[in-house]
Amino acid sequence: MTQHNPATAFFASPTARGISALLRGLDRMAPRFSTQLALRLFLTPVPTKRAARAREVPAPWRVERLPFEGASIAVWQRSDVPADAPRVLLVHGWAGDAQQMRGLADALVRAGRYPVLIDLPAHGRSDGWSSNLAQWVRALFAVTARFGPWDAIGAHSLGSIAVAHALARGLPCRRVALIAAAPPPTLFLRWFAAAIGLGDGLAERMVRLIERRERVVMAEFEPAWIGNHLSQPTLLVHDRGDRTAPLAGSEALARVLPRSRLRTTEGLGHRRVLDDAAVVAEVAAHLSGTEAMAANELG
Repeated sequence: MTQHNPATAFFASPTARGISALLRGLDRMAPRFSTQLALRLFLTPVPTKRAARAREVPAPWRVERLPFEGASIAVWQRSDVPADAPRVLLVHGWAGDAQQMRGLADALVRAGRYPVLIDLPAHGRSDGWSSNLAQWVRALFAVTARFGPWDAIGAHSLGSIAVAHALARGLPCRRVALIAAAPPPTLFLRWFAAAIGLGDGLAERMVRLIERRERVVMAEFEPAWIGNHLSQPTLLVHDRGDRTAPLAGSEALARVLPRSRLRTTEGLGHRRVLDDAAVVAEVAAHLSGTEAMAANELG
């Protein structure tokens, strides 16, 4: 069965089709340049963060700037929560922003937790216009050094892969919830390359370029590697109809994470799952340790 390619819809517009044609032409004449241009496009969030930056910071939230790699990251905290309450980090996904996690944050406050939200590099109120998964992982360690330690971490979409990798690298926390976890980045690169009509050859060159620039091994973002290094009790939540990050991504993680449970939903898609009252309650219970399964550390 052929898996749905989430990148296809993006390249359906006339502008995107023109970009695809340009990249295909460049690839025939100058593959090195086409690889660099394709990677720049791939690593630029669409839509941009302008809308997120235009929204006001609602009380009682406040935003603090954390210096990071010559720029800054926006970190969100509430002024009405005891500073000594157990801290929970909440992480958005690609082309998202911290405010998407406010519903879950409010539920955690009611459970006696201190939620900390971040706008990852090139997202929300943070600096930059392009970013990548390796930089996100470094940002998680930077935010942890300043605002941690974490009792728990919750993440959405590609943020889930960044968090899982960071935990596998030693980022400390007691339990984790991954919502609509994205597939590994190498699969997204293949989808991207296929959508513009250049296939796995371009995807492989993009992988090599990322590895060289960021000094990472892309295979270490795959479920098999993460599963050998992540031991925290993990709740996975995913909608069966998610067409942005197919359910297969969470299923793959559930198979390899030794202390995990996969909870599926229907009809919520990729983003509405963050606002569903039942999902929010279950994730908050897991992250706060009040759920019976969380108390028993998922077996």
